[in-house]
Amino acid sequence: MILEYNLILCRLCTMAQFYNVEETSSLLQLIDEIDAMQAKINSRKPLQEAIWATIQEKLRIEWTYDSNALEGSTLTKGETYFFLREGLTVEGKPFKDFLDARNHAEAIEYLYQIIKDERPLTPGLMKEFNKLLLSGVTHTEAIDAMGQRVKKPANPGEYKRLPNHVLQPDGTIHRYTEPLHVPAEMDELFQWIQAALARRPPVIISAVAHYNFVRIHPFDDGNGRGARILMNLILIKNQYSPAIIRKEERRAYLETLGWADAGNLGPFAELIARSLLSTQQIIWQDLNENAK
Repeated sequence: MILEYNLILCRLCTMAQFYNVEETSSLLQLIDEIDAMQAKINSRKPLQEAIWATIQEKLRIEWTYDSNALEGSTLTKGETYFFLREGLTVEGKPFKDFLDARNHAEAIEYLYQIIKDERPLTPGLMKEFNKLLLSGVTHTEAIDAMGQRVKKPANPGEYKRLPNHVLQPDGTIHRYTEPLHVPAEMDELFQWIQAALARRPPVIISAVAHYNFVRIHPFDDGNGRGARILMNLILIKNQYSPAIIRKEERRAYLETLGWADAGNLGPFAELIARSLLSTQQIIWQDLNENAK
């Protein structure tokens, strides 16, 4: 009994580090800049409704391009644009890259419908997103216990049934949450989100939610894209612009996720904040150019 109690306490202490972000002066300054910029955008938006739909479409394409590029998609931004706007594919590019682009763009449309319908954030909702992101995907690539690349059947919208892991640049293997613990940890994540929204800045909550979704890796595939969907669902629900993490930030993105695994979530939260501020600045520039 004592051993079991100690194990529970140990797990709770370990889990706590995954939700703890130090609100440093640099992070709080970024949040102040974000709030000021969002206020400017919100004041200007009603005066320029005609251009707003175009800006939203631009963000949908760029968000889709960068999110998929972070996962290894070979499509350029131009190819992504022409495929989503004109339905034109490019010879020589993998079909799955176009499938991922279509699915991601549809997931963004679904995100805005969810916000319009005022649906609550739940683990079940993320299963719906995963089903969208993996629509038409029949299998996922994995590495077996012998280190060999294998193909395993995809289970869109269902939690993983087999463990997943990733080989890191330093040669170590990073293992994600075991399938047995996924339902409980996903429930814990969304309980934390709901409780934190009443007392923490949404920018910080979105970063913590993003990190923990990736840490758990609840699905066979689509976890990175799903984490960024969840992050922006939290932001947009709370009247912020989406945070688009650019392909050029991939190295810093992976590096700060690694630091978060070691218990330091601060740099990752700052990266998310800078990504949001960058997106806001693009929106503001477009609004100003249209005003001229």
